[in-house]
Amino acid sequence: MRQKLTPSQQKVLDFLKHKVKENGISPSLRIIAAELAISHAAVAQTLKTLENKEYLKRDGRYSRTIHILDDRGDLHFTQRQKQIPVIGHVTAGLPMYAQQEWEGHLLVDAKIYPGQNLFALKIQGSSMKNAGILDQDLAICEPRQYAHNKEIVVALIHHEEATVKRFFLHPDFIELRPENPDFRSQKYEFDEVLIQGKVIGIVRGPKGLEI
Repeated sequence: MRQKLTPSQQKVLDFLKHKVKENGISPSLRIIAAELAISHAAVAQTLKTLENKEYLKRDGRYSRTIHILDDRGDLHFTQRQKQIPVIGHVTAGLPMYAQQEWEGHLLVDAKIYPGQNLFALKIQGSSMKNAGILDQDLAICEPRQYAHNKEIVVALIHHEEATVKRFFLHPDFIELRPENPDFRSQKYEFDEVLIQGKVIGIVRGPKGLEI
Protein backbone atom coordinates (compact mmCIF):
# COMPACT_ATOMS: atom_id res chain seq x y z
CA MET A 1 0.00 0.00 0.00
CA ARG A 2 1.30 3.44 -0.91
CA GLN A 3 2.07 6.03 1.73
CA LYS A 4 -0.55 8.71 2.28
CA LEU A 5 0.02 12.20 0.95
CA THR A 6 0.09 15.43 2.85
CA PRO A 7 -2.44 18.10 1.78
CA SER A 8 0.26 20.02 -0.11
CA GLN A 9 1.43 16.88 -1.91
CA GLN A 10 -2.14 15.97 -2.82
CA LYS A 11 -2.67 19.48 -4.16
CA VAL A 12 0.29 19.14 -6.54
CA LEU A 13 -0.84 15.68 -7.66
CA ASP A 14 -4.39 16.88 -8.33
CA PHE A 15 -3.02 19.81 -10.31
CA LEU A 16 -0.90 17.47 -12.43
CA LYS A 17 -3.88 15.20 -13.15
CA HIS A 18 -5.98 18.18 -14.18
CA LYS A 19 -3.32 19.57 -16.53
CA VAL A 20 -2.58 16.20 -18.13
CA LYS A 21 -6.28 15.59 -18.72
CA GLU A 22 -6.70 19.10 -20.12
CA ASN A 23 -3.60 19.33 -22.32
CA GLY A 24 -2.34 15.78 -22.72
CA ILE A 25 1.12 16.70 -21.37
CA SER A 26 2.65 17.47 -18.00
CA PRO A 27 3.18 21.12 -17.07
CA SER A 28 6.67 22.47 -16.41
CA LEU A 29 7.97 23.05 -12.90
CA ARG A 30 7.74 26.78 -13.56
CA ILE A 31 4.03 26.55 -14.43
CA ILE A 32 3.29 24.38 -11.39
CA ALA A 33 5.11 26.83 -9.11
CA ALA A 34 3.38 29.88 -10.62
CA GLU A 35 -0.17 28.51 -10.59
CA LEU A 36 0.07 26.97 -7.12
CA ALA A 37 1.99 29.94 -5.71
CA ILE A 38 4.85 27.86 -4.33
CA SER A 39 8.57 27.96 -4.95
CA HIS A 40 10.33 26.10 -7.73
CA ALA A 41 12.36 24.20 -5.12
CA ALA A 42 9.17 23.14 -3.31
CA VAL A 43 7.74 21.80 -6.57
CA ALA A 44 10.90 19.82 -7.29
CA GLN A 45 10.93 18.35 -3.79
CA THR A 46 7.23 17.47 -3.96
CA LEU A 47 7.65 15.72 -7.31
CA LYS A 48 10.53 13.72 -5.88
CA THR A 49 8.38 12.73 -2.89
CA LEU A 50 5.45 11.76 -5.14
CA GLU A 51 7.83 9.60 -7.15
CA ASN A 52 9.23 7.96 -4.02
CA LYS A 53 5.69 7.25 -2.82
CA GLU A 54 4.91 5.73 -6.25
CA TYR A 55 2.23 8.21 -7.29
CA LEU A 56 4.18 9.14 -10.42
CA LYS A 57 7.36 8.39 -12.29
CA ARG A 58 9.61 10.45 -14.54
CA ASP A 59 11.70 9.42 -17.54
CA GLY A 60 14.69 11.05 -15.91
CA ARG A 61 15.53 13.15 -12.88
CA TYR A 62 15.07 16.43 -14.75
CA SER A 63 12.60 15.25 -17.37
CA ARG A 64 9.39 17.20 -17.85
CA THR A 65 7.66 13.96 -18.90
CA ILE A 66 5.70 12.87 -15.85
CA HIS A 67 3.71 9.65 -15.78
CA ILE A 68 0.91 9.60 -13.22
CA LEU A 69 0.29 6.15 -11.74
CA ASP A 70 -2.91 4.56 -10.49
CA ASP A 71 -3.32 2.47 -7.34
CA ARG A 72 -1.82 -0.60 -9.05
CA GLY A 73 1.24 1.22 -10.31
CA ASP A 74 -0.01 1.39 -13.90
CA LEU A 75 -0.39 4.57 -15.91
CA HIS A 76 -3.32 6.62 -14.68
CA PHE A 77 -6.37 6.55 -16.99
CA THR A 78 -5.92 10.21 -17.96
CA GLN A 79 -2.61 9.28 -19.59
CA ARG A 80 -3.90 6.14 -21.31
CA GLN A 81 -6.67 7.79 -23.32
CA LYS A 82 -6.53 7.96 -27.09
CA GLN A 83 -8.92 9.20 -29.74
CA ILE A 84 -10.38 6.98 -32.44
CA PRO A 85 -12.60 8.20 -35.28
CA VAL A 86 -16.32 7.42 -35.40
CA ILE A 87 -17.04 6.35 -38.97
CA GLY A 88 -20.27 7.62 -40.46
CA HIS A 89 -20.19 5.53 -43.62
CA VAL A 90 -18.02 2.59 -44.64
CA THR A 91 -16.45 2.98 -48.08
CA ALA A 92 -14.81 0.19 -50.04
CA GLY A 93 -11.20 0.50 -51.05
CA LEU A 94 -10.04 2.89 -48.35
CA PRO A 95 -8.54 2.11 -44.95
CA MET A 96 -10.92 3.14 -42.19
CA TYR A 97 -8.54 5.72 -40.77
CA ALA A 98 -8.20 7.43 -44.18
CA GLN A 99 -11.88 8.06 -44.71
CA GLN A 100 -13.26 11.57 -44.47
CA GLU A 101 -16.83 10.76 -43.42
CA TRP A 102 -16.21 10.90 -39.70
CA GLU A 103 -18.83 11.76 -37.12
CA GLY A 104 -16.43 12.85 -34.43
CA HIS A 105 -14.05 11.00 -32.15
CA LEU A 106 -14.33 8.60 -29.24
CA LEU A 107 -11.95 8.50 -26.26
CA VAL A 108 -10.89 4.98 -25.30
CA ASP A 109 -8.43 3.48 -22.84
CA ALA A 110 -5.27 2.64 -24.79
CA LYS A 111 -4.44 -0.13 -22.32
CA ILE A 112 -7.72 -1.91 -23.12
CA TYR A 113 -7.58 -1.06 -26.84
CA PRO A 114 -3.87 -0.97 -27.76
CA GLY A 115 -4.23 -1.55 -31.50
CA GLN A 116 -3.33 0.90 -34.23
CA ASN A 117 -5.83 2.67 -36.54
CA LEU A 118 -8.88 1.57 -34.57
CA PHE A 119 -12.24 3.02 -35.56
CA ALA A 120 -15.77 3.11 -34.15
CA LEU A 121 -18.97 2.43 -36.06
CA LYS A 122 -22.44 3.40 -34.86
CA ILE A 123 -24.81 0.43 -34.69
CA GLN A 124 -28.21 0.78 -36.30
CA GLY A 125 -30.96 -1.68 -35.41
CA SER A 126 -31.27 -4.63 -33.03
CA SER A 127 -30.05 -7.55 -35.13
CA MET A 128 -27.11 -8.18 -32.74
CA LYS A 129 -28.86 -7.58 -29.41
CA ASN A 130 -28.26 -11.11 -28.08
CA ALA A 131 -24.53 -10.47 -28.42
CA GLY A 132 -24.96 -7.37 -26.25
CA ILE A 133 -24.76 -4.98 -29.21
CA LEU A 134 -27.69 -2.59 -29.15
CA ASP A 135 -29.11 0.11 -31.40
CA GLN A 136 -27.00 3.31 -31.28
CA ASP A 137 -24.07 1.58 -29.57
CA LEU A 138 -20.58 2.33 -30.86
CA ALA A 139 -18.70 -0.77 -32.00
CA ILE A 140 -14.93 -0.41 -31.55
CA CYS A 141 -13.19 -2.18 -34.40
CA GLU A 142 -9.72 -3.05 -35.58
CA PRO A 143 -9.24 -2.80 -39.36
CA ARG A 144 -9.16 -6.23 -41.00
CA GLN A 145 -9.64 -7.62 -44.48
CA TYR A 146 -10.14 -11.19 -43.29
CA ALA A 147 -12.20 -12.99 -40.63
CA HIS A 148 -12.30 -16.26 -38.72
CA ASN A 149 -15.43 -18.28 -38.07
CA LYS A 150 -17.69 -16.93 -35.31
CA GLU A 151 -15.98 -13.53 -35.17
CA ILE A 152 -18.20 -10.45 -35.15
CA VAL A 153 -17.13 -8.33 -38.08
CA VAL A 154 -17.89 -5.20 -40.05
CA ALA A 155 -18.70 -6.39 -43.55
CA LEU A 156 -19.37 -4.36 -46.66
CA ILE A 157 -22.06 -5.93 -48.86
CA HIS A 158 -22.01 -5.31 -52.62
CA HIS A 159 -19.56 -2.43 -52.02
CA GLU A 160 -22.43 -0.37 -50.60
CA GLU A 161 -24.04 -1.49 -47.34
CA ALA A 162 -22.08 -1.97 -44.12
CA THR A 163 -23.33 -4.44 -41.55
CA VAL A 164 -22.13 -5.88 -38.24
CA LYS A 165 -22.74 -9.63 -38.05
CA ARG A 166 -21.16 -12.90 -36.94
CA PHE A 167 -19.02 -14.40 -39.71
CA PHE A 168 -19.09 -18.00 -40.94
CA LEU A 169 -17.17 -19.35 -43.94
CA HIS A 170 -18.80 -22.26 -45.77
CA PRO A 171 -17.41 -24.21 -48.76
CA ASP A 172 -19.66 -22.41 -51.25
CA PHE A 173 -20.72 -19.18 -49.55
CA ILE A 174 -20.23 -16.70 -46.72
CA GLU A 175 -22.85 -16.56 -43.98
CA LEU A 176 -23.43 -13.40 -41.97
CA ARG A 177 -25.47 -14.41 -38.96
CA PRO A 178 -27.41 -12.02 -36.69
CA GLU A 179 -27.74 -12.50 -32.93
CA ASN A 180 -31.50 -12.02 -32.78
CA PRO A 181 -34.09 -14.70 -33.67
CA ASP A 182 -36.22 -12.05 -35.38
CA PHE A 183 -33.59 -11.78 -38.14
CA ARG A 184 -32.44 -14.41 -40.61
CA SER A 185 -28.90 -15.30 -41.60
CA GLN A 186 -27.85 -13.99 -44.98
CA LYS A 187 -25.80 -15.98 -47.52
CA TYR A 188 -23.47 -14.30 -50.00
CA GLU A 189 -21.10 -15.22 -52.79
CA PHE A 190 -17.45 -14.74 -51.94
CA ASP A 191 -17.12 -11.66 -54.14
CA GLU A 192 -20.16 -9.97 -52.58
CA VAL A 193 -18.59 -9.45 -49.13
CA LEU A 194 -15.59 -7.35 -48.11
CA ILE A 195 -14.47 -7.67 -44.51
CA GLN A 196 -13.52 -4.25 -43.18
CA GLY A 197 -12.88 -4.90 -39.50
CA LYS A 198 -13.35 -7.03 -36.41
CA VAL A 199 -15.47 -5.79 -33.49
CA ILE A 200 -13.31 -5.81 -30.36
CA GLY A 201 -15.45 -3.76 -27.96
CA ILE A 202 -18.69 -1.88 -27.45
CA VAL A 203 -19.39 1.55 -25.96
CA ARG A 204 -22.99 1.71 -24.87
CA GLY A 205 -25.15 4.24 -26.69
CA PRO A 206 -27.98 6.34 -25.25
CA LYS A 207 -30.61 3.62 -25.71
CA GLY A 208 -28.45 1.09 -23.92
CA LEU A 209 -28.01 3.47 -21.01
CA GLU A 210 -31.76 3.62 -20.54
CA ILE A 211 -32.01 -0.10 -19.80
